[in-house]
Amino acid sequence: MGRGRVQLKRIENKINRQVTFSKRRSGLQKKAHEISVLCDAEVALIVFSTKGKLSQYSSDPCMEKILERYDRYSYTERQRAAPDRSSTENWTLEHAKLKARMEVLQRNQKHYMGEDLEGLSLKELQTLEHQLDSALKHIRTRKNQLMHESISEYQKKDKKLQEQNNLLVKKIKEKEKAMAQQANGEKHNINHEQPPQLPPSHNMGGSSLEERDGGEDNQGLTTQTSPLLPPWMLPPVNG
Repeated sequence: MGRGRVQLKRIENKINRQVTFSKRRSGLQKKAHEISVLCDAEVALIVFSTKGKLSQYSSDPCMEKILERYDRYSYTERQRAAPDRSSTENWTLEHAKLKARMEVLQRNQKHYMGEDLEGLSLKELQTLEHQLDSALKHIRTRKNQLMHESISEYQKKDKKLQEQNNLLVKKIKEKEKAMAQQANGEKHNINHEQPPQLPPSHNMGGSSLEERDGGEDNQGLTTQTSPLLPPWMLPPVNG
């Protein structure tokens, strides 16, 4: 005996209504997945429960692409159907389109933050996890790139500072060497400029010669060889 036809009307029993909603939602998502695979079609499914919880399915990893395509298509169709529509109505449609897109972005942002995940299916959670892993991989790659660039920049600065330091040390050594050479030159000049020492003074009376040579026998020799006194000042020689 076949199953009887279900009468299409609102189910009054709350529990039965919730069970039917869960079953039909799963079946609807299954059918959407089958048609996307079998027919190579782009499918986007959005379902809101009576409590406002969202359930969605997308054949593309990013549902926003399908929604944007739908918005462009529907907007173009509306423009063709009513070419005499006023600019006010066009702005109204544009506002509605942007508002819907903003709601989608806000919902996705909550999902990326780990919030409002109750209405997501297992496949949607896996897709979200894959997106987060991919984003985290890109973030880490960019972070490592910036770290390597920063390290390379610091190494270049360190090398430049080291070269400047070596140049300063070289200049200091050259300056110290020049100062030492200058000091040695000044010392050498001072030694050359000292006055010559005078010979020891001779005694006018020749007493020193007498004491050194031992007597009066050398007095005449001293008198004759002394160039310091004129002859008239010399004492007479005793004969």
